[in-house]
Amino acid sequence: MANQDQDTPRGLVLAITAYGLWGFLPLYMKLVDHVPAAEVVAHRVIWSVPIAGAVLLVLRRTKELRQAIKNPRMLAMACVTAALVSVNWGIYVYAISIERAADAALGYYINPLFSMFLAAMLLGERPTKMQMVSILIAAAAVLVLFVAAPAPPWIPLGLTFSWGFYAYCKKSLPIGPNQGFLLEVLILSAPATAYLIYLAASGEGVFLSNARDTWVLLAAGIVTAIPLMIYANGAKLIRLSTAGILQYIAPSMIFILAVFVFNEELDQSRLIAFPMIWTALVIYSVSMIREMRRA
Repeated sequence: MANQDQDTPRGLVLAITAYGLWGFLPLYMKLVDHVPAAEVVAHRVIWSVPIAGAVLLVLRRTKELRQAIKNPRMLAMACVTAALVSVNWGIYVYAISIERAADAALGYYINPLFSMFLAAMLLGERPTKMQMVSILIAAAAVLVLFVAAPAPPWIPLGLTFSWGFYAYCKKSLPIGPNQGFLLEVLILSAPATAYLIYLAASGEGVFLSNARDTWVLLAAGIVTAIPLMIYANGAKLIRLSTAGILQYIAPSMIFILAVFVFNEELDQSRLIAFPMIWTALVIYSVSMIREMRRA
């Protein structure tokens, strides 16, 4: 395995590809914005299983998965990452469905700085003075949102914390990235299947109610598994702080879609917070580029 304190070219390519695909995800979510968020998440889980399973069969790497299932400690860690990613998915789907894509973008803008904070606190990655300035600016932006908003901005903060801790725990999971993702969706598939059976029995489920929604929900596995498996492979080959800063690719695309495609309006607090976050990201990016050149 590559040293987690170093960035590799392959890791950078994989991470950038994953974030680019996630940038287009709101377009898919708009197709299912009439479907309850929990039902969408359940389909994302279930239809990811055959895709992730097929990848492991082709690569002939199922042995490691079987060993993980028999390891209580590894299984417990996978339960934690599965819970975190399901919470993140749920908040994201809900945000798009209620036309709060801009809030989703804000959450993923804040997360790179949160990842950098976790890297410093939990992994011993020492931030430079410029990086510390970027953290303080991001914290000030969050404070602006709290002060100005009539209610806590739980959507951006929920996305920030759930994905930040997921990325941290994912790096600590001692299993291959593809095996780890399949293990996560296998863990989640039991409650997801039970929930969909309940919806079908009560007549509340959207799946199979019409051809359009059925095919769109079946595609949930593709739009979920492919970018997440690409990200999982890339995250193992780059530093946590680098993975965090590359994440601005996705929220930038989401923000553009929210404003120019979905025609969402931004209140004054967000018009203040977004430039502050962008400034923090520019400062960190400049610092990161300088470090890479020195290396």
